Amino acid sequence: METFKSLFVKPDPQQQMRKCNALLRANVRKLDRDIAQVKQVEIKTKNLIVQADKRAQRDPTRAKQAQKEVRDFARELVRARKTSARLVTSKAQLNSVQMQVNEAFAVRKIEGSIRASVGIMKDVNTLIRLPELSGTMRELSVELMKAGIIEEMIDESLPEDMDMLGEDEEAEGEIEKILGEVLKDKKEPSLPAAPIPEPEKLAAEEEEDEEDAEAMMDQMRNRLDALRS
Repeated sequence: METFKSLFVKPDPQQQMRKCNALLRANVRKLDRDIAQVKQVEIKTKNLIVQADKRAQRDPTRAKQAQKEVRDFARELVRARKTSARLVTSKAQLNSVQMQVNEAFAVRKIEGSIRASVGIMKDVNTLIRLPELSGTMRELSVELMKAGIIEEMIDESLPEDMDMLGEDEEAEGEIEKILGEVLKDKKEPSLPAAPIPEPEKLAAEEEEDEEDAEAMMDQMRNRLDALRS
């Protein structure tokens, strides 16, 4: 009955606006959670870089492996920062869409009609392609079409990930920059020689540190991959 009735009764503008705003707020909250999660990944990755660098200095026999870990962690930090920047940009676009949608409904209330917005359509078209927002943004696009704010369905095809383009060329420079930033204040002054631990104990500690670091990096990679998929 409700479906049949909806064919002849125009949607209530206030109800449409509330639904659109609810969807937009839900997306903003989702991005806030994702941004906070990536920030935690950044902090943990910085700590892992420092720990691996200390291992390289502490045990010359394992320096090569530790330095490799340092660069691997730095590479993960590059990825985390790119993800964070993308999420922050998306949040700004969402806030812009919300402001434009509310303005469109306000104009409709005054003039009695609503005009389709190319700007909103462009922003929604960008946001719907993001893995983090694709579901709710598709729902929002349907509501915006019903309200007449956008005129056509959004292109849902996923563009080539721009974060991955040129990554090889830029990665080394970004890694060096991050290492300089993270390790610049971590160089400890020379101290009197400390007692040398027993070889077996030292090896056990190093092996445990490496296992912990590897497990932590796998966990962080999974978190970042989850945000991108």
